[in-house]
Formats: sequence, structure tokens, C-alpha cells
Amino acid sequence: MTTDTSRAELDAVVVGAGFSGMYMLHRLRDLLGLSVRVFEAGDDVGGTWYWNRYPGARCDSESYLYCFSFDEDLAQEWSWSGKYPEQPEILRYLNHVADRFDLRPDIRFGTRVTAAHFREDLNRWEIESDQGDRVLARYFITAIGCLSAGQVPNIEGLDGFEGDWYHTGAWPHEGVDFAGKRVGVVGTGSSGVQAIPVIAEQAGHVTVFQRTPQYMIPARHGTVTREFLEEAKRNYNEIFEKRRWTQSGFPFDPSERSALEVDDEERRAIYEAAWEQGGFRFLSATFSDIALDRRANDTAAEFVRSKIRDTVRDPETAEKLVPRDHPFASKRTLIDTNYYETYNRENVTLVDIRHDPIEEITASGIRTRDGDHDLDIIVFATGYDAMTGPFTRIDIRGRGGAVLKEKWAEGPKTYLGLVSAGFPNMFMITGPGSPSVLSNMPVSIEQHVEWISDLVGHMLASGLEVAEAAAEAEAEWVDHVNEVASKTLYLLADSWYLGANIPGKPRVFMPYAGGVGNYRKRCDEVAAAGYEGFVLRGGESVAAR
Repeated sequence: MTTDTSRAELDAVVVGAGFSGMYMLHRLRDLLGLSVRVFEAGDDVGGTWYWNRYPGARCDSESYLYCFSFDEDLAQEWSWSGKYPEQPEILRYLNHVADRFDLRPDIRFGTRVTAAHFREDLNRWEIESDQGDRVLARYFITAIGCLSAGQVPNIEGLDGFEGDWYHTGAWPHEGVDFAGKRVGVVGTGSSGVQAIPVIAEQAGHVTVFQRTPQYMIPARHGTVTREFLEEAKRNYNEIFEKRRWTQSGFPFDPSERSALEVDDEERRAIYEAAWEQGGFRFLSATFSDIALDRRANDTAAEFVRSKIRDTVRDPETAEKLVPRDHPFASKRTLIDTNYYETYNRENVTLVDIRHDPIEEITASGIRTRDGDHDLDIIVFATGYDAMTGPFTRIDIRGRGGAVLKEKWAEGPKTYLGLVSAGFPNMFMITGPGSPSVLSNMPVSIEQHVEWISDLVGHMLASGLEVAEAAAEAEAEWVDHVNEVASKTLYLLADSWYLGANIPGKPRVFMPYAGGVGNYRKRCDEVAAAGYEGFVLRGGESVAAR
């Protein structure tokens, strides 16, 4: 039964009501019988899909793979409309999940957690919200997402802009009317490349301010039929099990051939076939060494560059769109729909702000070094303070008043991306140091939620009060994450994986690049060894494993 929690004591507090928080609530409440409160800043469930309502917002994982697998009936009763689900459809799916498992009564909406302090005298977390809540909980679990702390660039003059401006990650729910408007879009990351083609169809004129050209793979929405989706449902058990053990959480069979072992003609034919199929299969179905060998990577990069030049009619614009300063897939690989084709429209202009930088925002638009661009609307598709930003915006304090933001000042320090030493009974779903953003997110979310709830169940059965990472295990894991990353090409790009989009943020590769399957195996080994690397305490006794 739901009760007032303004001064409540609970078994667990979960922050966030997206995929992660909803499943965590279900596991803790319905499987373990715990009292749980979810705090959610939005007015309803959905997480990233509640906030990201910008034009063209769509998932770049295929729909039949971007869903929960924990309940067979849920998987069978929901039917996706096509290859890649758009934001409204994903939000309908998450609302369906919330209704099906009666989750809303234990979610406090419109409430942002502002502080979480560990009370050593009680072995409890004291959590406060912007609505005046003060709650004690044994377990403090973050389901705050990797990309939820929006980043608006600090450009002089924004406050004086007389038009309207928006960030893609906090889009007005009533939508934005672009008809006949002069629109400036700043940023060409994932949200930018999805929004720009749709805005261009509505606006009078669109000016795109691009800092970094991107490699993109076409989505090819039409390559999936209703028959395919129904066949996938009949094979869900096999598909779901397979995706748990692959590199990125997709059930695609990886290629075992090198890009360097075939001649130019065969290599081109392989790339062409994968390009026509579209999506992330391009990475797995072509060659095994694209992400590891710069020479192999160059062949993929040049193939994509040739496609840009073939698509964009104006040679000068095409060259502005050609990426040259980083390897293919060293930044997030983008899946697009008519992005390059949009630059063939007469109402679209591309400004390369590396060569023509933004100097200020004026009352009437954006001023670059080479001139003024009059605008009615500015859209900031400028991304997020990724991975760590959602944590450092909350005042989180562990043992001895240690501040998480200060501990992570030189980069995040976690054990398995699940816990951080000195912060007992605090668990992070898809935290830094886990595959998270390098994977199909529902797969990583389910694995984390299930692993955390299994540990909590073990603690309850064993009479254990506290679980936290041992400092030595954390240090070894951080070293391992860095070592694995050093063998890839990820470090050769100024990406948000490394925090390069945030001024002053330390350049540390934050996700785990070792693969979903390898990571799952390691987590299973830790649990089987009595939660190796954790310090488990029950009453006054201490069990250090």
C-alpha cells in the first residue's frame, strides 16, 4: 500500500523512472517484497523518452531488440510498428509497462532528488528532494541514465536573444511550430542529425552550425516487414539469450574476416551490401578489425566519405560534411534518415564553425566570425554532460562525508560500474565503467537490475546490512577499463565518451569497451565467488571477500 513518504523509512529509494528505474522497482517490490519509492523529475514515466521529444526523435536500436526480455508475456503482447521506434511509440511502450505492472503508485513524479547522504550511525541513506522530502532508505539506487544532464553551451548573449531557444533533451511537450521560421540548429550529434531533416521540412530556412562532421549509416526503415517482426516474436527466447552474450547487446553474428585480407573490389562489395541493409549491422557484418586496426578502419571511413560525396550535390558543402579528424566509429556511430540528402534542399545552409566560429548570440540570431545569421528559433542539439553529469548534479556523500563529485574529480572510479568504494549500499544502473552507452541499453539495464537485486536478495537472506566495493577491487577495475579502451580507436576522438564536450572535464574514457558478454561473465564470476571485491557487513561482523 502506498503511504506518504515525506518522512518515511523505506527499504530502497530509486532515482529515475525510465527503463532502469521501472524494472528496478518491479524487481525489488514484486520479487523481493521490499518497500520502494521511485523519485522522478518528470511528470510521468519514460526517462530519456519522456524528455527527448524533439522532431525526429527515434531509437537507433531496432525495435524488436529495444525492449524488455524479463517477461515473456510482455514481449509477446507488444507489437512494434517498424524497424526503428520513434519516441512516441517507445513512450507508449513504457507507459504500457508501467500500467501492466502497476508501477505508478510507488513513483513520486515531479520530484528531483537533490541530496543523498549516507548515515553511518544508522547504515541508511538520507535522501532529500526539491519537494521537501526527507527519506531514510537502506539502499540508494541510481537509475538516472547516462545522457540526462543536458549541456547548453556558454555562448555570450543568449539571455538577450529575442527569439525562442530549446535544448533537444528538454523539448516542450506541446511541440514547436517551425512553419516559415528561420531556425538555427547548433550541433550535429545524434539528436541533431535526427532533428535537422524533420525541421527542414517545416521551416522557412534552417542554418546548421556544425563543429564536427559525423560518420553516419543509413537507417533503412523499409528493410523490416511486419512478417519479420512477427517471426522475431516467435524466436524471442533465442534472440534475447543471444544478445546477452554479444559485444554490443545485438544478436548479430559478427564477421571474422579482416578488411585487409580482401581486395578492393570485394571489400567495396561487402561495404555496399551492408550499407544497403543499414543500421548497426554495418559494424558487425563487414569486418572484424574496423574498431581495432587503423588501416582497416580507414577503409570503412573512406567508404562513408565516398557516400557523402555521392549524396550531397554541392561539392563545397559535401567536403564540409566529410569527417577527417577521427576514425570511423570512434565516436558514437549515428544512424540517419535523409540527413545528407537534407543538404540538397534550397532552404538549408551549413556553417562550419571550426573555420567560421560562433562569436556571440545577438538579439536577432547568431554572429559568427564571417557574419550574422538572423534567426527566429535556436535549437541546441549540443548533447550532455555524459555518464558523470547526472551524478555530480546531486549532492551525494558517503562514508565520512566523502563527496562523490570530489572523488570523481579526475574521472569516475567504480567497481564494475555498479558501485563506488566509500558509498555503501549505493548501486548505479549502467554507471561509468560498465558497457552502458556502448551497448543496446535495455540489455545492459536488465543485467544490472537483475545483478543488483540478486545481491540485495543475498544480503537479506544472509542478514547482511551493508555492501560496498573494496578500494583495491575498484582500483583494479578502473585500470582494466582503461587498459581495454587503450586497445581500441576510441581514444583517437574528442568524444563525449571521454568528456571532451564539457570544458574542464577530465579526459577519461568512461564506458567499458570489453563487450556486453565479457562483462556479464565477469559479473557472474564475482557473484559466484561470494561477491568478490565487495566488503559485506552484518551487524558488527565484517566479511571482506
